[in-house]
Amino acid sequence: VVDADGRSIPFKALYGEQKAIVVFVRNFLCYTCKEYVEDLAKVPKAFLQEANVRLIVIGQSSYRHIKPFCSLTGYTHEMYVDPQREIYKTLGMKRGEGNNVSVRSPHVKSNTLLGSIRSMWRAMTGPAFDFQGDPAQQGGALILGPGNEVHFFHLDKNRLDHVPINTVLQLAGVKPVNFTNKPQIIDI
Repeated sequence: VVDADGRSIPFKALYGEQKAIVVFVRNFLCYTCKEYVEDLAKVPKAFLQEANVRLIVIGQSSYRHIKPFCSLTGYTHEMYVDPQREIYKTLGMKRGEGNNVSVRSPHVKSNTLLGSIRSMWRAMTGPAFDFQGDPAQQGGALILGPGNEVHFFHLDKNRLDHVPINTVLQLAGVKPVNFTNKPQIIDI
């Protein structure tokens, strides 16, 4: 993988010493991925440190898109890219979308039309009119490490098939996050 400064890092180094939640996104212009990463940005660093877990997002474009995407989404955890999609291919992440799948991510707020229009607008108004990754590539989520342990493995079936973030956090031993703007009711 490649970091925001263009340095190559072996994928295994991300989870070799410590458990890691690794989320692969479709591309940085995908509106569903943007909204999912906006919610990942709400995971407090303290929750991750308490559980000794890293939170990592991997995209599949040029490393030059990492900093603008982090700025756009408010994401401050680790982010890398796999520009040749080698890890995507090795893990068996599919290309294309099955339209017979009726899953819906709780983290996606936009409808398909409005979200697609916003994605195209960002592509057209960006510095280099590019799609920031293969638009047909699907992503997934894993919990790996330390070492060769695989605790959880999910391949997205389509752009709306993101695993609920609290599910992944709980499976990794991290406290869940309140993603609604509603105050939590505490039973006393």
